[in-house]
Amino acid sequence: MGQRTEVLTDCTLCYHSCGCRVTVEDGRAIKVEGLESHPLNRGKLCPKGWSALDNIYSPDRLKRPLKKVGGVFKEISWDQALDEIAGKLKELKEKFGPQVLGVFSGSIGVENLEMAGLVQRFKAAFGSPNFFSVESVCYRMRIRTRQITFGKYPTEELDSKLYILWGHNPEQSDFPLSLALEENLEKGARLVVIDPKRIPLADRAEMYLRIRPGTDGALALALINVIINEDLYDKDFIEKYTFGFDKLVPHVQKYTPEWAEEITWVPAQDIRKLARLFASTKGAGIYQGTCTQDQTANGTQNSRAFSILQVITGNINVPGGWAISPRLAFGNVGLGVEGNPIGADQYPLFFEVWGRKSPYGVVTLVPECIPDKLKAFIVVGGNPLVSMPDTHAFTEAFRKLDLLVVHDLFMTDTAREAHYVLPACSHLEKWGVAYTYNVCHCLPYLMLRKKCIEPHYESWSEWKFLTELAKRLDMGDKFPWKSEEELVAFELAPSGLSFDYLFREKPEGDFYQQKQYGIPGGQFSTPSRKIEIFSEALEKVGFDPLPIYLEPERSPGRGSKEFQKKYPLILSTGSRNLYYTHSQHRGVATLREMSPEPFFEISSLTAQQYGLRNGDDALVETNRGQVRMKARVDERVAEGVVLVPHGWTGEANANLLTDVQCREPILGYPDMKSLMCSVRKA
Repeated sequence: MGQRTEVLTDCTLCYHSCGCRVTVEDGRAIKVEGLESHPLNRGKLCPKGWSALDNIYSPDRLKRPLKKVGGVFKEISWDQALDEIAGKLKELKEKFGPQVLGVFSGSIGVENLEMAGLVQRFKAAFGSPNFFSVESVCYRMRIRTRQITFGKYPTEELDSKLYILWGHNPEQSDFPLSLALEENLEKGARLVVIDPKRIPLADRAEMYLRIRPGTDGALALALINVIINEDLYDKDFIEKYTFGFDKLVPHVQKYTPEWAEEITWVPAQDIRKLARLFASTKGAGIYQGTCTQDQTANGTQNSRAFSILQVITGNINVPGGWAISPRLAFGNVGLGVEGNPIGADQYPLFFEVWGRKSPYGVVTLVPECIPDKLKAFIVVGGNPLVSMPDTHAFTEAFRKLDLLVVHDLFMTDTAREAHYVLPACSHLEKWGVAYTYNVCHCLPYLMLRKKCIEPHYESWSEWKFLTELAKRLDMGDKFPWKSEEELVAFELAPSGLSFDYLFREKPEGDFYQQKQYGIPGGQFSTPSRKIEIFSEALEKVGFDPLPIYLEPERSPGRGSKEFQKKYPLILSTGSRNLYYTHSQHRGVATLREMSPEPFFEISSLTAQQYGLRNGDDALVETNRGQVRMKARVDERVAEGVVLVPHGWTGEANANLLTDVQCREPILGYPDMKSLMCSVRKA
């Protein structure tokens, strides 16, 4: 046996950053286990985590830089790739200006400070404001909406007395929440499930509400109506800490449970029962799906209504409710730049609230901006031709780019369209900061993401790739860190927990500070210093300052009779799967054994109506395209609804069905959860 060491680090195969124990022998990682001392996962890992080495040591890993020549990829050196990429970028900048460069960071860049920060820094050093990421299709809407309401972003607790899983299935999509839920249900916590499918957890729930996709806002408004009209609201909390409740009372009178029943399919008596249960429970929380309610026509107002439900029941800054947590101070890797990103004019609240600006452009506008406004794209750690809405539109647009560069571990669908494909490091082959902002009653938890093994083949980290490219563009001074360790030390400095401390004294990580409940100082970080039930920020840009209900653009309630006849079924895309994160890990043999092929879900009655049996090869079609996958007939799915998973490629890519022009009006998110489709046997 050779030299063996154990390294305590984290997993970045999704946004949770669970703690890991990695065994390394003679420079090769041979085992990944959960870290018992980590408060998020407590020694456990999901299938992605314990299969990480199959992904890292996959024979399909990109080995060397590739250049497309005559439609075929040829191996070249890093020096040649960087010289040629820099030359093309200089040419485009001189001819059209720096703003023609767009950069994209994928889902693993959301919690990866180095990836997202360095990509932002690179485009700013180049002079472009155009940074895009999954933030403009997922989760940022929730953050922005809660900021508009509370001034800061409150998060759900892992521990709660009443879990309202609203379009959220943690057994498939949220491993730490699933662990906490299991533990707390055994202790007596209560559970409500709201979903068009009766997920397995619904069998253990006090209530299950089967809802029509895209109508969440109608249900939320009806719950508010009941809580107000039955005098169930927390008067003391509302009087002390809120602005606009007096305007909310008359506003919600028309949103009765009977009105909502016709729209949502949820019986009025169940709406009243849930309202009473929620209002009578201190320590209750709504747990939204990661992007379930965002990717609908009513997305912003859905999140506003959920926020108001938490507020009027007094479930803000109490254990088990939503809590505004202290945020870690990190060294800012980003860089300022003149000009606003694409989308700032059309969707101003996505870009700025009360002078607080966001670095993100609106990604749903990208296809229509190529090639007039965008001529070059660098994609780091992402696969937008699969993960972004309307694959047809994105693919057609990307083929018009003068330069497309992809930095990734594998040859993705996006990489196949690129001019240059560059091999990237896995999370065990580079240094970084690992942080978790919602652990039980303490947060945040901070850990050093350690380099466990040397980079495989000729793979480079984001720091090395962007630093070396910056040097060739005469902006190397904007990347002053001489090593990844130096960069991470810079990030950690403001936190008070140094690189050396987290490396030598606390390799398992450490709590940064305790969460504070109550309302410290009695104020919120809004202009009124109160929770803004009535939002002047929304009113100022021409939208309803109180939540309303907007029927999905593609739904049984809208559109021509001809369209309804052609596409009679309700489509919701994006079903999650415990074995994969978006389009990642699809090539891992152990995971493919457990989840070998894509399938859409449909009720037995609906399947019978369209001549489908369980396991049939079938086609799902919308106005934008079609996918081919097997039918899974399941009586747990609501009648007239088709559930399609995302992340699969080729003929099973769910975003062949979605439409980038079908957008939520306030923040520009795509509607991917409430469209219309048809099905037939293939």
